[in-house]
Amino acid sequence: MVELREVITQKDLKIFIYLPEKIHKNHTNWLPPIYVDEWSFFNPKKNRAFSTADTIMLLAFKDGKAVGRIMGIIHHTYNQLRNEHHARFGYLECFNDTAVAHALLGRIEQWAKNKGMVKVVGPYGFSDKDPQGFLIEGFEHMPILDSACNFPYMISLVEEEGYTKEVDCLIYKISMEKSMPILYERVQQRLESSSGYSIHEFTSRRQLKPWIVPILEIVNKTYGHLYGFVPMERQEMLDFANRYIAIIDPRYAKVVFSDNEPVAFIIGLPNFTHGIQKAKGRILPFGFIHILRSIKRSRQLDLMLGAVLPEHRGKGLEISMTMKLIESCKRANINTIEVHLVLETNTRMLAELERAGAKFHKRFRVFQKML
Repeated sequence: MVELREVITQKDLKIFIYLPEKIHKNHTNWLPPIYVDEWSFFNPKKNRAFSTADTIMLLAFKDGKAVGRIMGIIHHTYNQLRNEHHARFGYLECFNDTAVAHALLGRIEQWAKNKGMVKVVGPYGFSDKDPQGFLIEGFEHMPILDSACNFPYMISLVEEEGYTKEVDCLIYKISMEKSMPILYERVQQRLESSSGYSIHEFTSRRQLKPWIVPILEIVNKTYGHLYGFVPMERQEMLDFANRYIAIIDPRYAKVVFSDNEPVAFIIGLPNFTHGIQKAKGRILPFGFIHILRSIKRSRQLDLMLGAVLPEHRGKGLEISMTMKLIESCKRANINTIEVHLVLETNTRMLAELERAGAKFHKRFRVFQKML
């Protein structure tokens, strides 16, 4: 028999946070979270996203042992923006047990229904910056930060509960050994000779930090139509900047300016999956050494964010930034760039990736069920 318990106490929260490492104990390709971030993320006093949503966090027990977890989210701001009545499930982890998955998902569905929701989607967090979807293709490949790392059986468990595809997100890889199209070089040359735009590159985090919030404002202006996106408030931008500035390598940030204002940007992080795995997600006492060493030795760049203001699209800014990024990667002996979670509906970006010779790498799926 499966017993469900709502996460109320610190003891329950600790079980919730650390349960996945027990479930994935023999999963050699699993990427643990950075636990200090997990404690902040699941703390309503530290994570402002809780103030915009109704939430519920559940643990499942069998014979007194924790065997599963799930979080339910009703994001009021997103629902109002899209005129929807949808709930989300996220952070679903369990052993390969149909009864446990049924109990967890069933409770979230009932909770959502009681609050007037007509549909549940997931896995999805508060925003598109949280892990989204279950991995459905590419299990053999190295995982990356902030993306799902699940067993294949999770897909069967949610489908058995009546969930079907909502949307897929794709990851592509660009090899540095691949020559870029001649057209790209011409576009870059034309842009560099133009007086209307200039690409800023950085040599220190101190130089980059003042521009983090302005470039996130570009994200607000360009991502509004994308699935799952909610505009960031200024404090959220500051929190995001403070969270990532310590691990951002300024060499992999490119910002395009026009009339002294940022109008486009691209930013990547050296992959440090192996460092997180070796540290087992723990920064202290010595985990940070493994992570820093992994960043230094990385031969892969994970492209995290990029955007061009609508009025500046079609002028080759994406191409020029990509070429500059590739130059920086080659100087640092980076072999590949992994492009992070592109919606299958983002046909414009997918076409650009194909043109650049990028290869399909992984597929993540967000599921949905009508109530």
